[in-house]
Amino acid sequence: MRAPSPARIAVLFPIWAAALAIAGYLWPSLFKPGAFLIVPFLVVIMFGMGLTLRPADFSRAIRRWPIVILGLTLQFGLMPATAWVVAHVLGLSAQLTLGLILVGSVAGGTASNVISFLAGGDVALSITLTSIATLASVVATPLLTWFYAGTHIPVPVGSMLISIAEIVVAPVAGGMLVNRAIGDRWVDRDGWCALGSAAAIGLVIAIVVALNATAIATLGALVLLAVILHNGVGLSAGFGLTWLATRDSVAARTIAIEVGMQNSGLAVALAQQYFSPAAALPGAVFSVWHNLSGAGLAAICKRLDSRRAYDRPLNAAD
Repeated sequence: MRAPSPARIAVLFPIWAAALAIAGYLWPSLFKPGAFLIVPFLVVIMFGMGLTLRPADFSRAIRRWPIVILGLTLQFGLMPATAWVVAHVLGLSAQLTLGLILVGSVAGGTASNVISFLAGGDVALSITLTSIATLASVVATPLLTWFYAGTHIPVPVGSMLISIAEIVVAPVAGGMLVNRAIGDRWVDRDGWCALGSAAAIGLVIAIVVALNATAIATLGALVLLAVILHNGVGLSAGFGLTWLATRDSVAARTIAIEVGMQNSGLAVALAQQYFSPAAALPGAVFSVWHNLSGAGLAAICKRLDSRRAYDRPLNAAD
């Protein structure tokens, strides 16, 4: 059976993601029982991405330390500051402001690695940034929340480190070991891994929407606007500033996705545990929106890649 094209999967992914998001909202009872599948789906996705990676990919990512520093600076400098500005410009309540600042102060989520893969980004760089930002967030998240919101929160250090090890590091390492063992005997694995990732993350979106359907129905347009602006600034600034610094479109899309897609699940958990249901609303909405916007960006990037690949022989002939 012929492998599906990663570019075609990326182009169709926003339609798939949006359809499942709508289904999760309209029929939440159908998807809520699947809440326990979110982590297993992410583990399978990360294993699949490991199948497409080699140790040299991570060595290259680490050698590009200026880009890593740029990504971390945008992650913990731009995003919480943007959250504070957006919240005050839109006049959000104190609890909603706190929730948006929490979203801006956490690290990038594992979904960013999946979207980077579908967008044709540098997956090893994305995973490296997610891992380093998660470690940095142990200190950065409570300090930034205190600085911008004037409140202290304890961050679950142990559970965060265990989570990143279980969901990201271990399955990616396992996939890389299998990749090394099979060598070139499965040459079209990238296409199948892209298809599996798109299917799994689409189902995760449906489950997340279903779990937050009530909150989404009552949140109002203002919170949605705040989330769209916050995410949009992260994506556009991440891409634009990285492009200006490197002239590398692959690095630019990787940093854009890593900065724009936050670990909103952690923000929701912290808000619910230490503050109020209202403070959890921005994180709940962000968890849905950033997957949809990320899917759209992935489709645009792959379409542009396909167009450049099509045009290149014509240019060469000239």
